[in-house]
Amino acid sequence: MSTGLWILIVILAAVAGVVGGFFFARRYMQNYLKNNPPITEEMLRTMMLQMGQKPSEKKLKQMLSTMQSQARKS
Repeated sequence: MSTGLWILIVILAAVAGVVGGFFFARRYMQNYLKNNPPITEEMLRTMMLQMGQKPSEKKLKQMLSTMQSQARKS
């Protein structure tokens, strides 16, 4: 086989790998976010109401920032 043909095969394999990897990662993240949705302010407010606490805006913002900082650490 000629060198030009090998180079073409390598380039095509690299392009196929990049395209396949993109779609695999995209699908993985969609499934992950569907199974583990990020916690929103409304979800946190509902959770606090279910626990019998009356959530103030200050407490909600504080809890959200704490949860986000914990997520960044892990």
